[in-house]
Amino acid sequence: MKYTIDKQEKYCLLKLHEEKLDSNIAPNLKSELITIHAEGAKNIILDLSGVKYTDSSGLSALLVGNRVIQENGGIFVLSGLSEHTMKLIKISQLDSVLNILPTVEEAIDAVFMNELENDLKQGEDEN
Repeated sequence: MKYTIDKQEKYCLLKLHEEKLDSNIAPNLKSELITIHAEGAKNIILDLSGVKYTDSSGLSALLVGNRVIQENGGIFVLSGLSEHTMKLIKISQLDSVLNILPTVEEAIDAVFMNELENDLKQGEDEN
């Protein structure tokens, strides 16, 4: 699996350099997302702008990433989805479950908004 990782203070950006997110790639992506989370990344942005095709095992990997990150109040954002991947997500009715934004920049904004909301909630819980 070809990819790059850019670790920032508030998020980790993983860019997949594969044309297909299928059964050959999905298991590696799942384990990479779990590893990144285990290493302390609270928020993950997955840039899929290079991916043209996704199958059900690819969707499964995305759902694993989403679940693992959301368990700790983080946000898992997908960006740069191809028309094919977006159709598959909509057909599967996962567009209401997954956080999907057109660009990495918008995904970064969403991470910061989520962090602010969490900080505000913690402040309220302490009072």
